[in-house]
Amino acid sequence: MSTRAIHRNILENMRDGVMSIDLKGRVTTFNGAAEKILGLGRSEVIGKTLVETLLDLPGSDDFVQVVLDAIYESEVTHHRRVAFQVGSDTRRLSVTTSFLFDKDQDSGEAIRAGVVAVFGDVTEVERLRDELRAMATLRVEQLVRAYRERGHVLANLDPLGLTGRAEHVELNEVHYGLGQGDLDETFTFLWGGAAVSWPLRRILRELRRVYCGSVGIQYMHIDDLEIQAWLRERLEGPAFETPVPREEQMHILRKLIDAEIFETFLHTEFNRAKRFSLEGAETLIPLLDQAIEKAADQGVTDVVIGMSHRGRLNVLANILGVSAEQLFRRFEQLDAGNDADSDGDVRFHLGVEMDRETRVGRHVHISLCFNPSHLEFVGPVVMGRARARQQGKDPSARGEVLPLVIHGDAAFSGQGVVQEMFNLSRLDGYTAGGTVHVILNNQIGFTTEPRQSRSTQYPSDVARMLQIPIFHVNGEQPEAVNRVMRLALDFRKTWGRDVVVDMYCYRRRGHMELDDPLCTQPVLYQAIQEQPPIRNAYKDNLLKLGKVSADEADAIAQESRRVLEAELEDAKSTALAEKPLDAGGLTTSGNQPDTAVPRERLAECLSRLGVIPEDFNAHPKVAAIIRRRQSMANGRQKIDWATGEALAYATLLCDGVSIRLSGQDSERGTFAHRHAVLHDAKTGARHVPLSTISGTDTGTFSVQNSPLTETAVLAFEFGYTIEADKDLVIWEAQFGDFANVAQVIIDQFLFSSEAKWRQPSGLVLLLPHGLEGQGPEHSSARPERFLQLCANGNIEVAYLSTASQVFHRLRQQALDTRRRPLVAFTPKRMLQKPSASSSLEELCHGAFLPVIPDRAEAGTDRVLLCSGQLAAELMAERNRRDSEVSIVRLERLYPFPGEALAVAINRYPSGVPVVWVQEEPENMGAWRWLQPQLRSALGDNPIDFVARPERASPATGSLAIHQREQDMIFDQALGARAEATVLYPGTGETG
Repeated sequence: MSTRAIHRNILENMRDGVMSIDLKGRVTTFNGAAEKILGLGRSEVIGKTLVETLLDLPGSDDFVQVVLDAIYESEVTHHRRVAFQVGSDTRRLSVTTSFLFDKDQDSGEAIRAGVVAVFGDVTEVERLRDELRAMATLRVEQLVRAYRERGHVLANLDPLGLTGRAEHVELNEVHYGLGQGDLDETFTFLWGGAAVSWPLRRILRELRRVYCGSVGIQYMHIDDLEIQAWLRERLEGPAFETPVPREEQMHILRKLIDAEIFETFLHTEFNRAKRFSLEGAETLIPLLDQAIEKAADQGVTDVVIGMSHRGRLNVLANILGVSAEQLFRRFEQLDAGNDADSDGDVRFHLGVEMDRETRVGRHVHISLCFNPSHLEFVGPVVMGRARARQQGKDPSARGEVLPLVIHGDAAFSGQGVVQEMFNLSRLDGYTAGGTVHVILNNQIGFTTEPRQSRSTQYPSDVARMLQIPIFHVNGEQPEAVNRVMRLALDFRKTWGRDVVVDMYCYRRRGHMELDDPLCTQPVLYQAIQEQPPIRNAYKDNLLKLGKVSADEADAIAQESRRVLEAELEDAKSTALAEKPLDAGGLTTSGNQPDTAVPRERLAECLSRLGVIPEDFNAHPKVAAIIRRRQSMANGRQKIDWATGEALAYATLLCDGVSIRLSGQDSERGTFAHRHAVLHDAKTGARHVPLSTISGTDTGTFSVQNSPLTETAVLAFEFGYTIEADKDLVIWEAQFGDFANVAQVIIDQFLFSSEAKWRQPSGLVLLLPHGLEGQGPEHSSARPERFLQLCANGNIEVAYLSTASQVFHRLRQQALDTRRRPLVAFTPKRMLQKPSASSSLEELCHGAFLPVIPDRAEAGTDRVLLCSGQLAAELMAERNRRDSEVSIVRLERLYPFPGEALAVAINRYPSGVPVVWVQEEPENMGAWRWLQPQLRSALGDNPIDFVARPERASPATGSLAIHQREQDMIFDQALGARAEATVLYPGTGETG
């Protein structure tokens, strides 16, 4: 065997015990295989260093090349690595080994002697020592960065200890070539905001304390280095773990006791009632208490809270100060008589408004939003309410209103509206100055485990899209929760961005109190049954520290229980409460505002709207549209649809009404008709004609192109209307059927909020509607669905067809004291046609007409009743055919204008047939809802209808087929009466 092969053999076999060395580089193991390879006896080798041993062998020059070939392939005891580097001209050696740092002088000198024997230059060793120290420092810095990025995976987050702490190779110092021999070496690096020099042993201890304790932090995904540094300085600085004063500890303990005893009291007294207990997550109460106290210290005057049903009753009692008596009356159904004028809602959906004085005397208004069981959809509602309260403030003062949303872990990761809400958070038209998100991490969703409900490590991972910090915290460490919430609020105040607190907890009694969770999660719930209450663990810790006595803790618990017992006694013994728990009230029946505007005022507004600044380079097509308004002002041209809408806004602004319009492409208008914002063709600068309107108390006009979503935006606008009850707030769909995507908001919030929660809304939905051969998804706004939701005057459904109608109806919506949603179906291709135009006089002297009559002629053999753009098409076709059929337009579908319709029909001969004509299929549109309304209003008049046949899809995708179907409708409606009649078998009557 060659000398070189012998050397390689030694290096490759050191792992197998052929030869081993100790921490000082001396040979300690030398077995028979080594003797055979080297030809040296044990006594000749043991005690020498590896370098000395190899240099004693023949052909030592080969030693350099052998080790060069074995760079990072061979490991010596305790993971010390040996590497050599040979220059191209001069043979030189760089030994990257911690042996050179060995503090044992003899060993160090022996190694140096070996190196010098080969290279004859002692300065090489000193230079090498500096290089190695720099390399080791770099590896320590890599280790520190790894903890900052991934330390959260080792954090102690699960109160039950079932998930364990994941191992990660990058959090092991060995991964960076550091070992036991390096623990006492000192390294200099940046910690917090300053450079420090610590032994590796302390570095590891501090890293694990900050990043792997009861708090796990994710913030290194944030690209903004300034934000990274801000967070690092606070996390690694001494202030983050400043001991909690005894006074604060006692307050936390008191809140935990109140929260737990409230739940156990309810479980004892109402054990068959569903209440969605907070047990297992009681730390939410001191968390919210700390959030409100800290926010008030930061200048917050309003807090808007949204949460699902879990823990809501506890929050009502222990955060918002709702008396337990009122809640107990709900359980006993003692106040049912108070809701005679309202459908009401279950107790764990209720909202409330209250003013709170903090412990240091500051005042803050708190709103807990009502919401249905559709969990996460309240989030953008909270943002909308907060933004409305911020309106009129300087953008820098938005922090005075705090949106705070409490989520469940399964819903946070499972429902797409969360992503939509995050997307809104940084947009100019929707930002609310930063929302604080708290995830109650139950580690389960109903009966579904995390591995079945999400593809991510944490439920909060969707929030990383915003590049905001995410704090994971063990919910059974109340003081850690306290620290995290304070830092989260500091972040929000400083940066005006959202922040997420993911509080790990558990659900002691299952999704509902009547469930038996052991059936589906036996291991999890066995651990939960063995887990003591949170307040006991915290109390025991304070007892050990001498911060509280057992008598003090018992006195707090006894007082909390005594109060609840007294409240329950009062609830059972007193009469009906004077005021229901939920905030708000039913609106009045409303007035009939005068929506006409003097001609001079209209002309002045038109003149302003028709001016383009001299230095503004408008697109020629847009400039022509805007300048036509000058001709409209002097009566030379009729008012088109877009101008009628703009005049409604302009005149309302003069009256002091603020206007907010949002939707996809609402600035220009989907059909290029509105042009509320002009863009300079050369510079891209913006000009908003409505911003030139001024008066003694002018309102503000805001138009927003929304993101490509409906759900979160509509929820946001709904929330906005709750607070901005004097504003005109409009959401416009790009096409009417896009409202399908926001059906939860329409069903659960918009149309039923007044009935369920006594919270009216005046939100307007503009929904382009009409079959035009554009296919199923760009045709019908599904009026049948909205009509199905109509009851007790809860909404208004209209199908507007002219400029004067949209002018008067929008003004009516803003000026009417009765606030209720308006669903306004609007035309599409008619928007820029003369048939949708109106004279200036119709705006000066008219009003919104729920029914627009037609000519009354003795020869009329039928009256066609229809809505929207179909009416204009039928009129055009009637003129072409020279037909004597009359056409009456129904512009308001609900509340059904029965009297006005009867007046319009009574102008014709008695018993004239009335034919409802719609372009939608028979099973869609208004017909099936409208049929009983028509029979009731029109008495003996025969009622027929014309429609497309029943379909599963609302419209064809073929323009040719659409036109053929449209011609058939014209033929049936305007032809012989027999062709328009549809008989229902067995009824003996038409319709």
